[in-house]
Amino acid sequence: MKINKAELKTSAYSENDFPPWDMPEVSFIGRSNVGKSSLLNTLIGRKNLARISSTPGKTRGLYFYALNDKLCFVDLPGYGYAKVSKKERERWAPIIEDYLATRSNLRGCLHLIDCRHQPTEDDRLMSEWLRAHTIPTITVATKSDKMSRSVMLRQLKVIRTGLGLFDEDLLLPFSSRTGAGRDDLWKAIMNVI
Repeated sequence: MKINKAELKTSAYSENDFPPWDMPEVSFIGRSNVGKSSLLNTLIGRKNLARISSTPGKTRGLYFYALNDKLCFVDLPGYGYAKVSKKERERWAPIIEDYLATRSNLRGCLHLIDCRHQPTEDDRLMSEWLRAHTIPTITVATKSDKMSRSVMLRQLKVIRTGLGLFDEDLLLPFSSRTGAGRDDLWKAIMNVI
């Protein structure tokens, strides 16, 4: 998809902040520091629309990015970062759950997993939660440029097994650094919406 216009439309810190449009939305979720902002920027062909931080746990709200005024990407706070206080994590959980469980605009979710590691318990719980709520999900193995192709193929099997994905569940490798996997991911997103 060619993106001619991309802008951060709003930041939501409660359900009252969700934009009242009928644009289809695709959300990005994963552990802190998995590369959500980098992936979003690579998909839309911009370097700094979604802010990238070297410090995990910086995304504190839901960020709604309108693309060509026809599609919206929603960057959700990362999960699983120990240095964020328990109180702060408890504050995020309801808004993330409200968004994922009740947002009628939501067409699907990109669940990002760092392909260099086995899925964590948090990753597995999120994958199960998305399945239980029948949210169409594309699992994306980020940072695929960090390993050889043969190692990456082995890691994709580890991720698929660790998350309990079925053969028909999409699991796509992606590199924000090289752009590898961008076209395949866009095709999958367009199929979801």
